[in-house]
Amino acid sequence: MESNLTIHLKMFNDKVKLMNSSQSKQLMLSAQEARNLHADLFDLLNHCSTLSRRLESTPVANTVDVKMDGGTW
Repeated sequence: MESNLTIHLKMFNDKVKLMNSSQSKQLMLSAQEARNLHADLFDLLNHCSTLSRRLESTPVANTVDVKMDGGTW
């Protein structure tokens, strides 16, 4: 999954991992890092919203009824 992330999301993930491993209580981002992360998160949420709307408008696939009996038991 991590290979599908943008460079800014990967960098944020790495910073959080480092923060957790060093037991830090703060995570500092530069203004540019925050802007880049915000843009990537907004794009990701927009993509999720688009996919959700597509799923809602897609007709449900036909269901198949299967009937079974016990045969000659």
